[in-house]
Amino acid sequence: MISSLRYQEKSLIVKCFTESDGLKSYFIRDAFSTRKNTQKIAFFQPLNILEIEAAHKNKGSLEYFKEVKLAHPYYTVNTDITKTTIVIFLSEILHHCIREEEKNESLYHFLETALLWFDSHDEVANFHLILMMEITKFLGFFPERPQNENDFFEMTEGVFTPYQSISCLSIEETNLFKRLIQLKLDNSIKSFHVSERQTLLKILLDYYAFHLDGFKRPKSLDVLKEIFS
Repeated sequence: MISSLRYQEKSLIVKCFTESDGLKSYFIRDAFSTRKNTQKIAFFQPLNILEIEAAHKNKGSLEYFKEVKLAHPYYTVNTDITKTTIVIFLSEILHHCIREEEKNESLYHFLETALLWFDSHDEVANFHLILMMEITKFLGFFPERPQNENDFFEMTEGVFTPYQSISCLSIEETNLFKRLIQLKLDNSIKSFHVSERQTLLKILLDYYAFHLDGFKRPKSLDVLKEIFS
């Protein structure tokens, strides 16, 4: 589940990235009207993994759930303030970058696997950085693999170059970026200092903005920075 929006007083509009049909929006009428429904609101927290039954009309309008439940209840995500903040931030990132109403099973399975890893591990300070980097593979602008002789990363083409231009990172920033490209979730512990993470986060947000029209910086960015300061 990517995002939810309260509609009028009692209803909810939920945006989900589904395995079978890509991006879908659902209308939950009277979601806040009864105790039973109010308990279900807990399902619709950012990046919860849901099991849903729905008959999609595929007419570009809001769809309706027949049945919904948690597919994989989290054990730590909703009780650890650091993890909760990261999830809110990443849900905003996904909200702004997943736009296609077509299925993308490889991206779906990657996100599901990554989120379950996140829930079961303690060292997660670099999770959002690695996830943002990996997502670019599915969106079509993953950087080329770094060449040692090229000292600058050029943001608009996503390539490493020996010459610096106005759209290039500095040598120091490029070296940080090269290190991030090499990381995977299970080998990232203590890879960066706090200031380096902040620099990398800015680089990634700028990189997304270069390659995604209308990309917006998440409102939760300041909270994320505060958590890791």
